[in-house]
Amino acid sequence: MSVKLKKKGISLLFVLLSFASLSAQYQPHWDSLDKREVPQWWQDAKFGIFIHWGLYSVPAYAPVNEVDGIYEKYAEHYYNRLLTGNKFFQDFHAKQYGEHFKYADFAPLFKAEYFNSDEWAELFREAGAKYVVLTSKHHDGFCLWPSTQSPHWNSVVMGPHTDLIGKLSTSVRNTGLRFGLYYSLLEWAHPLYSQPTIEKWVDRHMIPQMKELVNNYKPEIIFSDGEWDYDSKTLKSEEFLAWLYNESPVKNSVVVNDRWGKETRSKHGGYYTTEYDLVHSQQGIGDNADHPWEESRGIGTSYGYNRFETTEHYLSSKQLIDILIDKVANGGNFLLNIGPDATGMIPVVMQERLLDIGKWLKVNGDAIYFSQPWKSPNRPKNENLLFTRKGGNLYILLKKWPKTPVILTGLKGAGKVELLGYKGTLNTKQQQGKLTITFPPSLTVDELPSQHAWVIKVSDFRE
Repeated sequence: MSVKLKKKGISLLFVLLSFASLSAQYQPHWDSLDKREVPQWWQDAKFGIFIHWGLYSVPAYAPVNEVDGIYEKYAEHYYNRLLTGNKFFQDFHAKQYGEHFKYADFAPLFKAEYFNSDEWAELFREAGAKYVVLTSKHHDGFCLWPSTQSPHWNSVVMGPHTDLIGKLSTSVRNTGLRFGLYYSLLEWAHPLYSQPTIEKWVDRHMIPQMKELVNNYKPEIIFSDGEWDYDSKTLKSEEFLAWLYNESPVKNSVVVNDRWGKETRSKHGGYYTTEYDLVHSQQGIGDNADHPWEESRGIGTSYGYNRFETTEHYLSSKQLIDILIDKVANGGNFLLNIGPDATGMIPVVMQERLLDIGKWLKVNGDAIYFSQPWKSPNRPKNENLLFTRKGGNLYILLKKWPKTPVILTGLKGAGKVELLGYKGTLNTKQQQGKLTITFPPSLTVDELPSQHAWVIKVSDFRE
């Protein structure tokens, strides 16, 4: 080949590569990536189930009464607490397993022998959830699928000898729910996860592993975590997200969070995140938020199963429904976590809470799904009254049964007023831009359409 032809070939290749780069909808930098809107399906869904499940489900321990901090009660941090010399965890481990028992020795004990993915999925559907997010790999590095990047440290080679992600993703989708995956950007004990070799970690392990998950299981949510040690440039998060949005098999529907580097929470990525209401003061989260966001938390004090939690540590169904109402009325989603045990059983108290939420949503879900917050300055200032809107309808969510009339002001008009699930009528009066709603004084508990909270729907609402 002549030098001239070779130069032409190089020029043509450069032009083609340049054209391909320009034709990509999203470029690998935040200015471009942040222009992608969070897919509407996720914003409409409102309620999802989080699942923390792994080797930490075997010891299932964290102190619940001896410490005050939120993170200190996370049972899924068991391995790191041993590595960092936490006395509570070290004493428990020595007593239960002996000083020579390594964290890796939990792998054969994580058997998941009673795991039934169809039963899990049906429970989540009955709970009224619209999406499910499973921990594909937590900070200990153990994978719930046969990862080629962790060929000896996964659930097919060890423990259950099963592709847990494959089974659950199929069952969840068969029930009509969306399926997503949590993924940790760090691993506490991986030899490449350190400052001198972090580039090798990213290029040879982390990004290939994330792409493997996306290509094999097509998750429509990626809940990234463990981003706090390095910035997003070092982790090459922008490059990965550009691939995800432009080329991946879920490029049009995938939803991601904001945990892609130590500087990115509530600034970059997809939806913003809080957990146990931490980071709640960040811009874009909470009252009158304009950016999509999500609160996640466990039913108890931990994400991973903690066998030492008691009824004292679990939130009641009423408390969980109130949280759902609070988050949705303030523009957020609620991702409620469950922690199965090492056998694959979901604790009965967790099942009960989920079913109670589902029962409430069957009556009142019209005020939750596909809704937006009502941000009017005319909102009554009452912590037990929250509001959502959908179409031309206003929904008044009552966390306590009112003893006095509910009064709305500044209205141009309103149509039918009804208590969702109640066959009777409410007394209403419209006069000079004010709507007064009076409740039946003799309504018995048996006549109430639901427990824990109630919803008034005001049709054809105009202000």
